[in-house]
Amino acid sequence: MLQLSSIQALVNLVDDPDDNIYQHVRCELIKCGASALPILESTWETDLFGSKHHERIDKIIHEIHFEELKKELSQWLESSEKDLLKGACIVAKYDDHTIDESEIINTIQNIRRDIWLELNDNQTSFEKVKIFNKIFFNHHKFEGDKEDYFSPSNSLIDKVLHTRKGNPLSLGLIYSVIAQSLDLPIYGVNLPNHFVLAFMDVNGIHAQNNIEDEYGVLFYINTFSQGSIFNTKEIKSFLSGLKLDHKRDFFEPCSNTAIIRRMLTNLISCYDQTVKSEIVDNLIELRSILD
Repeated sequence: MLQLSSIQALVNLVDDPDDNIYQHVRCELIKCGASALPILESTWETDLFGSKHHERIDKIIHEIHFEELKKELSQWLESSEKDLLKGACIVAKYDDHTIDESEIINTIQNIRRDIWLELNDNQTSFEKVKIFNKIFFNHHKFEGDKEDYFSPSNSLIDKVLHTRKGNPLSLGLIYSVIAQSLDLPIYGVNLPNHFVLAFMDVNGIHAQNNIEDEYGVLFYINTFSQGSIFNTKEIKSFLSGLKLDHKRDFFEPCSNTAIIRRMLTNLISCYDQTVKSEIVDNLIELRSILD
């Protein structure tokens, strides 16, 4: 690792008119990784070297943050738990590397506490979801953003927790993270053109009542529609309307990796509509880590 004086010397050469020298300096600074960021960011803030230097510093800072983000996502993928909330935070860091994960966790915990206070063991699964919906949608005001559905903000967990608006996946992710922390068996289902949640029949209630059950799901929850509850027949009807086969994957919970991958896909779609090719290329590269 280079010493700070060597990093500073490289930073001073960023605006060299010889492109070969600049590319060499850029590569060396990127190799330094996060250790180069304090000097780069301090130089960027003072802007003593002119606009060209400022623009190049800005680009190098972004590239270093992007390399660090790829490492973090790779480490998340290799982890045994693949924590869903952590994965969503990593995706959000592409938009803003300064996000405070502890603030996100605290917000989630506050919502969880409000729900926990109204739950008890005597309630049925259906009753628990009704209470959950009341606190989540009515008290904390979460809702699907139907007016600006393709806004990138709807796929960024820090923004969704701030605005209380999101798309089916981001709302479902937050809902399921809180539910699982309350020991409610609610997991994401990766439907085509939609994302819903499944309340798993872990206690075999359907079997006890001689109800036909193909997928082990008690019922489904649509977080984009204020937590409305529906069943397998409605998913089959939805798939038939799209002329798609009734694959098991469309009825059963998907992995956390699949959820984070789809979150990146949603972001790619949002930015692709605004023709921001560099951002799209970066997000595709991030998504490829999860392939």
